[in-house]
Amino acid sequence: MAYFQVEGGHRLHGEITPQGAKNEALQILCATLLTPRRVVVHNVPRILDVMQLIDLLRAMGVEVEQLADNTYAFCAREIDLDYLLTEDYRRRCARLRGSVMLIGPLLARFGVGYVPKPGGDKIGRRRLDTHFIGFQKLGAKFDFDAAEEFFSVDGKELRGCYMLLDEASVTGTANIVMAAVMARGTTTIYNAACEPYVQQLCRMLNRMGARISGIASNLLTIEGVEALDGTEHTLLPDMIEVGSFIGMAAMTQSELRIRDVSYADLGIIPAQFARMGIRFEQQGDDIYIPQQDHYGIESFIDGSIMTIADAPWPGLTPDLLSIFLVVATQAKGSVLIHQKMFESRLFFVDKLIDMGAQVILCDPHRATVIGHDHRIRLRATRMTSPDIRAGVALLIAAMSAEGRSTIQNIDQIDRGYCNIDGRLNALGARITRCEECG
Repeated sequence: MAYFQVEGGHRLHGEITPQGAKNEALQILCATLLTPRRVVVHNVPRILDVMQLIDLLRAMGVEVEQLADNTYAFCAREIDLDYLLTEDYRRRCARLRGSVMLIGPLLARFGVGYVPKPGGDKIGRRRLDTHFIGFQKLGAKFDFDAAEEFFSVDGKELRGCYMLLDEASVTGTANIVMAAVMARGTTTIYNAACEPYVQQLCRMLNRMGARISGIASNLLTIEGVEALDGTEHTLLPDMIEVGSFIGMAAMTQSELRIRDVSYADLGIIPAQFARMGIRFEQQGDDIYIPQQDHYGIESFIDGSIMTIADAPWPGLTPDLLSIFLVVATQAKGSVLIHQKMFESRLFFVDKLIDMGAQVILCDPHRATVIGHDHRIRLRATRMTSPDIRAGVALLIAAMSAEGRSTIQNIDQIDRGYCNIDGRLNALGARITRCEECG
């Protein structure tokens, strides 16, 4: 098992370009199953989750060709449906959270879909009811084998309908949209997620011949078509990487330029960092962060303590709350971090407390942070990455700490960040990737 040795206290300098968006990539790659035609995808991030999904598509019979470093062509001309019932398929799907989005396109094109209970981050319960209720409304039959933890759906004749989603689930919306694009009649999805990644999926499907309107709103209308064609698609830069780099620059008191961020698709993220007191400039489509020795958290107009909470788009993505929490440990002032959408995503704060951070974990969803204002540096320690985002938050903490820290279970970080150690070392970080002996 690999781990990082991180020598803290080194300032970064230079420029870095964010990778393609992980969450968008998982949706887009699953959507290639909707057509027997060739689909070319640019800016694909070479991260563990995405590479595992590409390998899974190959095993299902998809022809995959790497055209350049981050460009792949997919052709799902023939899919081995018998493979979906094999132990190898179950094993591959079970370790990949995004595998649940295979069901929508399989159901739309072949009338069946199978997937085991997906794996992924250990951040609390992430129910799949929204997905399967949506499929049922389209006319599919749903079965769950509790003993085998295996989901199956069957629906040869899907029909459009009106549905009100019980939650604005991003993956649920994407899955239902992919199932509905070839259903007979018109499907209306209210309370749909409208994150940029869902918008990108819908636009790509329209280029393939789908008829989706209401894109960027929470009310999608889908007029079913008989078949979809091929297309080309370019993934957005990963907004979570952009936010991670902004926080990293502030914590390490570094000057940094983040290139080609697609600023218009970042939503509330820049404004929330500004409320943390972090200065930056939008320069074209870049974000320039000057070196700053201090940053102070704003209070609300009435003087009460700032609260930063996650919410469905256009609210703040929950994937960045761990970054905001660790950045707050060296801010001037206090903030309440409120994680509303997941149950266990704040449980990494005990490691920050071990490092000397002033954090009070109020309950599984809320933590109060009293910042050090860079007057007291965090202490190096030994820690384990529990999930992708907490792992990077701990990496940021270690980069700002005094001494040498060890971060274990970095496969979690590799699931979402490509060559993060090499890219940051090129900016002046001191991160060594090591392998456990034995």
